[in-house]
Amino acid sequence: MEEFKNINKTVGLKQSLKAIQKGIVDKVYIANDAEERVVSKIINLCTEKNIPIVYADSMKQLGKACGIDVGAAVVSIVK
Repeated sequence: MEEFKNINKTVGLKQSLKAIQKGIVDKVYIANDAEERVVSKIINLCTEKNIPIVYADSMKQLGKACGIDVGAAVVSIVK
């Protein structure tokens, strides 16, 4: 998994939803171990807006790639 430390991004469900709705997202990363009910809205919105989704192995891995000490269910790469 690539590192996201120096890339424009939003970390977390609420921030990612806002960014997707604004139309400023290029790609979304979702952790495989995130709860389906939590990420289903993001998945549906990405499908609707043709935003590519990449699945990460775990929330821990996704958080680490962002340089944070906690897991992340969703990370959006901003244009």
